[in-house]
Amino acid sequence: MNMAPTLDQASGPSEKAWLKILSKYRQPHAGRSTFELAVTVIPFTALWILSWLAVHYGIWIGMVLIIPAAAFLLRLFMIQHDCGHGSFFARRRVDDWTGRVIGVLTMTPYDYWRRAHATHHASAGNLDERGVGDIATLTVKEYKALSAFGRLKYRLYRNPVVMFGIGPIWVFIFKQRLPFGMMRSGALPWVSTMATNGAIAVLAALLIWWIGVIPFLLVHLPIVVLAAAAGVWLFYVQHQFEDTHWSEGSEWQFQQAALHGASHYDLPLVLRWVTGNIGIHHVHHLSSKVPYYRLPEVLRDYPELGDIGRITIMQSLRCVNLVLWDENSRRLVSFREARKLA
Repeated sequence: MNMAPTLDQASGPSEKAWLKILSKYRQPHAGRSTFELAVTVIPFTALWILSWLAVHYGIWIGMVLIIPAAAFLLRLFMIQHDCGHGSFFARRRVDDWTGRVIGVLTMTPYDYWRRAHATHHASAGNLDERGVGDIATLTVKEYKALSAFGRLKYRLYRNPVVMFGIGPIWVFIFKQRLPFGMMRSGALPWVSTMATNGAIAVLAALLIWWIGVIPFLLVHLPIVVLAAAAGVWLFYVQHQFEDTHWSEGSEWQFQQAALHGASHYDLPLVLRWVTGNIGIHHVHHLSSKVPYYRLPEVLRDYPELGDIGRITIMQSLRCVNLVLWDENSRRLVSFREARKLA
């Protein structure tokens, strides 16, 4: 029998108990990690080439292969994500260089992103530490204090077309070309972004030389955009859901924020595999050193964790309307609900 803390304890003083329990899942298996990398890179490369052949020979129905290619690019990002936490090979140098190489494909400067993502993990759910590596979320009070133009900007930012359409294009294709938010944080963010930009330019130039500009854009651009949109959607529902938890800095506790401020996005088996089990996000936040392929083991051994913050695909669609944090009811609300509260 697993001697796990109760759920009430899990949100209170038993932080060390849960961390100790999860520590036994932190060790990756080098063979398994290598296999996971191979079964992602090889299909992605094959699907990319097949998509190009469809364009080259005018078999336009073959362009549908862009969709699974984007799915495998998303999975590559999940491997890069684990490398950033040092959990994929658990060898810092190997993880870092694997992440840097993948970052050229995902258009994500690895070291720059890793620093921002570490800040996200250290402050998720903390109302006093918003703004780095997360979805910008205002409280009802902050929103009401804005000017009419300020409210319009926030509404546009939160519009689904912007959030999941324009936003991913802006972030992955343009914004990450410079170390925004870390312009004066030393040389590493600059080296990371500029080196990644240079590698992207070289790879793009070689592919354009090989297949031409138009075929390259017709194949690679939609793959990147689709993968980016899916990635933003996943990141959104991992923290912007009905039962999420936020608190002010004086009340903020790491374990409570991890278990209750991150969701368990219960996806079908195929989507779990494609997304690298990132839906088990509350466990990931509780112990980010657990490799993604071991997260299902945690839920298998401690099924009580599976019920915390659980949302389905249908339930996640309603999360789009949750845009403001109401400090009185301590929950996310829609713009309509915010007007009623007024």
